[in-house]
Amino acid sequence: MQNWKRALIFGSLGAGTFFLLTGRRGAGIAFATVGAVALAAEYPEKVEALWRNAPYYLEKGNQIVAVMSRIGEQISRGDWREVMPQR
Repeated sequence: MQNWKRALIFGSLGAGTFFLLTGRRGAGIAFATVGAVALAAEYPEKVEALWRNAPYYLEKGNQIVAVMSRIGEQISRGDWREVMPQR
């Protein structure tokens, strides 16, 4: 990958992240979109594979969020022994 493409991708994704974190949603989405499109144009086969496997990744993400939610509930109730098994 050429240096200018790398700078475009990382710069726009970084700027998008910065703007989203500082509350400027419109600018953040615009910059992040530019970075994502440039990355997709550079590696179309990787994006296609990611798209095909998206249901798997979403299911795994949902499982992780569910586990973290259960752990958070146990911690908030004070059930430390269920979270951290004794040895």
